[in-house]
Amino acid sequence: MLDRFLKGELFLERVLSNKVLVAVNKADYQSINAVSAARATIGLDAEIVELRVPLQLIAQMKDGIATGEVRNWKELVEQVREHEFDALGIATPITIDKETLKNYFIHGGVNPVGGVEAVASKLIADALDKPVAHGPVDYCIEGFAEVVDPRMAVEIVTQNFIHCLLKGLAKAPRINYEQGISVKDVNCMVSPYGCFGVPHQACLDANIPVIVVRENRSCLKYPEHKKFIYVDNYIEAAGMLMAMQAGVHPSSVRRPLKHTIVK
Repeated sequence: MLDRFLKGELFLERVLSNKVLVAVNKADYQSINAVSAARATIGLDAEIVELRVPLQLIAQMKDGIATGEVRNWKELVEQVREHEFDALGIATPITIDKETLKNYFIHGGVNPVGGVEAVASKLIADALDKPVAHGPVDYCIEGFAEVVDPRMAVEIVTQNFIHCLLKGLAKAPRINYEQGISVKDVNCMVSPYGCFGVPHQACLDANIPVIVVRENRSCLKYPEHKKFIYVDNYIEAAGMLMAMQAGVHPSSVRRPLKHTIVK
């Protein structure tokens, strides 16, 4: 959706709330409790549907990059079309080597399940033309009880890692082809270092500034782009955003302040 939005193919419509359909392979106590908790705490309008053909996500790591295989997603799309909903949440297990997952929790780095979740979300969202997000269930290592990096701490405290998914989908913007927020309303994009993809190219095509944060390095190795604005950290990025909002050109707050002579 965001790729298409930045390319100017659609608008995003603000909403007060969405009706969220939660697709699961098995409606067990974990899924029911997770959805009930969201209903009780954020007032979510949600229903659970048990898939007739289980969705299979197989996570893989290739050359340090997370990817994977998604099976039976077309059957999921066909089944959920029988229901009325504004956004789709998917809460299913992910097949992954336990040593790979343990290594991630101990040493950090690339989330090994994030790649296959992204593949699944993009395939299904494109087919449904609605917001879609996936959250893993049974996401744990038996017997693992260690303090982890604060950035992944929430992943280790629950076996059903979907509350953030439900909270996000509750107010996720809907697709609109006539009116709403457009790419013309975007002032800039902030990106990790080393990334380049459809969003970056779309911003370049639309003359939208791209701020790249060197401190947040990705596993990708794309070279620096001459049209991007590079900052060292997110505090500097925030200052750059404030300068832009005030109409101050980035070059005027850099030191040394260089002369601008056109030959």
